[in-house]
Amino acid sequence: MEYKKTLKMPQTKFPMRGNLPNKEPEMQKQWDEEKLYEKVQQRTEGRPLFVLHDGPPYANGDIHMGHALNKVLKDFIVKYKSMAGFHAPYVPGWDTHGLPIEQALAKKKVNRKKMSVAEFRRKCEEYALKQVDNQRTQFKQLGVRGDWNNPYITLNKSYEASQIKVFGEMAKKGYIYKGMKPVYWSPSSESALAEAEIEYQDKRSASIYVGFDVKDGKDLLDGDEKFIIWTTTPWTIPANLAISVHPDLEYAVVKVADQKYVIAHDMLNDLKATFEWEEAEVVKTFKGREAEKLVAQHPIYDRESLVILGEHVTTESGTGLVHTAPGHGEDDFIVGKKYGLDVLCPVDEKGVFTDEAPGFEGLFYDSANKEVTEKLEANNALLKLEFITHSYPHDWRTKKPIIFRATNQWFASIKDFREEILSEINRVNWLPKWGETRLFNMVRDREDWCISRQRTWGVPIPVFYGEDKTPIISDETISHVAKLFEEHGSNIWFEWDTKDLLPEGFTSEHSPNGEFTKEADIMDVWFDSGSSHEGVLEGRESLRRPADVYLEGSDQYRGWFNSSISTAVAVTGKAPYETVISHGFALDGQGRKMSKSVGNVVVPSKIMKQYGADILRLWVASVDYQADVRISDDIIKQTSEGYRKIRNTFRFLLGNLADFSLSNRVEEENLEEADRYMLYRLQQVIAKSRKAYDEYDFSTVYQAIHNFCTIDLSSFYLDFGKDILYIEAENDPRRRSIQTVYYEIVTSLVKLLTPILTHTMEEVWNYIPEVEEESPQLADMPEAKTIKDEEQLAAKWSLFMNVRDDILKALEEARAEKVIGKSLEAAITIKANNPDVKELLTDIPHLHQLLIASHVEVVDELSEGKELQYVTVVIDKHNGETCERCWIISDTVGQDEEHPTLCTRCATVVKENHADLVE
Repeated sequence: MEYKKTLKMPQTKFPMRGNLPNKEPEMQKQWDEEKLYEKVQQRTEGRPLFVLHDGPPYANGDIHMGHALNKVLKDFIVKYKSMAGFHAPYVPGWDTHGLPIEQALAKKKVNRKKMSVAEFRRKCEEYALKQVDNQRTQFKQLGVRGDWNNPYITLNKSYEASQIKVFGEMAKKGYIYKGMKPVYWSPSSESALAEAEIEYQDKRSASIYVGFDVKDGKDLLDGDEKFIIWTTTPWTIPANLAISVHPDLEYAVVKVADQKYVIAHDMLNDLKATFEWEEAEVVKTFKGREAEKLVAQHPIYDRESLVILGEHVTTESGTGLVHTAPGHGEDDFIVGKKYGLDVLCPVDEKGVFTDEAPGFEGLFYDSANKEVTEKLEANNALLKLEFITHSYPHDWRTKKPIIFRATNQWFASIKDFREEILSEINRVNWLPKWGETRLFNMVRDREDWCISRQRTWGVPIPVFYGEDKTPIISDETISHVAKLFEEHGSNIWFEWDTKDLLPEGFTSEHSPNGEFTKEADIMDVWFDSGSSHEGVLEGRESLRRPADVYLEGSDQYRGWFNSSISTAVAVTGKAPYETVISHGFALDGQGRKMSKSVGNVVVPSKIMKQYGADILRLWVASVDYQADVRISDDIIKQTSEGYRKIRNTFRFLLGNLADFSLSNRVEEENLEEADRYMLYRLQQVIAKSRKAYDEYDFSTVYQAIHNFCTIDLSSFYLDFGKDILYIEAENDPRRRSIQTVYYEIVTSLVKLLTPILTHTMEEVWNYIPEVEEESPQLADMPEAKTIKDEEQLAAKWSLFMNVRDDILKALEEARAEKVIGKSLEAAITIKANNPDVKELLTDIPHLHQLLIASHVEVVDELSEGKELQYVTVVIDKHNGETCERCWIISDTVGQDEEHPTLCTRCATVVKENHADLVE
């Protein structure tokens, strides 16, 4: 005769292997078909609104690991909030204008010179929308839930119209102006750039010291001296109009051999080393202000360079005299303006010298460095040439160096409302906290934002010009253009005649003949995305301004976080967000930046095809995302191992609930004490996880649940429970007590993990008996509840877990010494080392089950044994026989004549449950 246990394992069909790459697309398709996003919104309608506003990724190319990190983090938040008492719509968006799309079309051999501006813009739009579709598909593959059928796209008519309104409101308040000043200029993009579009990279540059002959020293200098300046941009020497000195610095006339030089006195020792002067006699000294309006001779051209005073001059490097070219530097421009200097900029939009730099016409600025240096040397003005590697601004799109170039541009005058922005920055909640300091310092030092771009693909600057060239921006024109864009799109700016873009019958004192022209420049794309608070948060009934959360990469302090608060404060006086969260960059396993040339790029699509999106999502949950994060094949394998442990925990729980229904539930007061303790531990996990979710601390959620699964459950509760679940009669109270807690655990953990392991929890949900909701995404998060006498319960069972650790050490040693093999071979004798432990051990029934041993005896005295912290223990091998059914070694095996291979416990169960027999 053979015997079976009460249950076979596993009793459900919940598979051991996730097979996520095949299952996930099926689930995603089902969610789409069943309109899960809409169902969630309907379910939560009327609850407090929570808005996470999606910063628009750029619509160009496949998504990378930074995209995946960002979108999954947002999905954690939105899903959690929708399950935690909030109505949390999620409207994804895309940034669709800008240079990269123009460049992508050029690579596809689209010749913009052979078509009209409007035709080229239509090509750009087609390309951008294809990129949106491609990225949307990939974001959905990550399991991100959102209103994917109704995203916001910056090229949409309604969005462009709202952007025009933002521009108009800022202009109305006097924040928008056009002016000539040096700006970041990208010759590779042929456009002005904003600070947010600049990144710094190392560049090798010529470092030259140049002597300017004194032409008029007035009563201060004799006229045979040379002013020494230093620069790392020799190509700007043709644009030199002045030399700046600090009014309060002391300057020295230094005689070296037969030549006299003027330098800052504090720089003498450094310059002696630089020029290798053996002797340098200080002939005289004077304050910088005494040298004001002295005159130098330009070292190349037959023109003068004026000595002027500037507070920007320092002695940190150089000579204390600063080469000043008002057309090529902001400080130069400002100080030159005070002295009425021209704004000479002899370089065109491509970075090529014009005829305003005789002798260098047609040369690219960088190539001109050599030519200029050679000319200086020929004129005996080059005092020293060397090369240095230094940090230099580059165009963050083309990765090529920029220059400072004075041009007419449109600006938003940040300085006019800067204090309001700083006040709002102080009010916003920043995670991490250093984000506040970072943005505060950026805004504090910001003067003007150059918002015009000399490109084609973008939102036109809605400005008209009168016959006298006066810019015309009024409520009437802005409102009219906005309405036209909302109806027809912004392409009409390039398709229609100017008169057709103006309100009917429009007149202006600036155009007596009724003739008008229109601005050709487009807006900075950061103005596009930075206007989303108006076009999206205010423009959609389901959302609101300010949003609760903006969450983007840490590069967006100079980008979207910055432009959004700038435009929002300008228009509304308030920040567009309550909380700003930033995450770090995704690096390779060695902490290096990912690069195609290095070959260390980890692609989200590859991980999803090999492991599944849930593994990628679990990785996101496991890392400290507010810092830079590492990802590699080894790291993903480790993540997969963590996933496997969690999945196996659910598999075991589900397997032991196959014959359970809610009618079998045991009331809390009737639960076995060990079960009540585990129910208490579950409440702690719920409370910790909920708090961590509320604080956007997802790694703590993962760690709390992972530790609970591996330590509390797998290593203890699930382990000892087998001897009850498999052996006792189906409706045995102890068995139903454990199942009741298992049910609580599985339903609670599924809900807690749904924002993270979206697909897997959906799968688990389908195996849980008698759940009401069709998806865990349509359920509410569990609330931590108080367990009766939980303080006493926690104290008692925490002590037991410490005692158990002692006994497990003794068992491990006995196993190592070959006293026993499996722990069920052990007969354990225990003496408590203090009264509290003795009371504990005598109060807990079924000790042998909790310790997975065949026999446990607690004694008052023990002459030998291993003394540990809480107990003294003797481990012996049990000499009884093994029960064929429960595998416990017992002296009672054979006492029942009817079932001679069973212990008396199993024989009783079998007699009462005849179906347990296998003939």
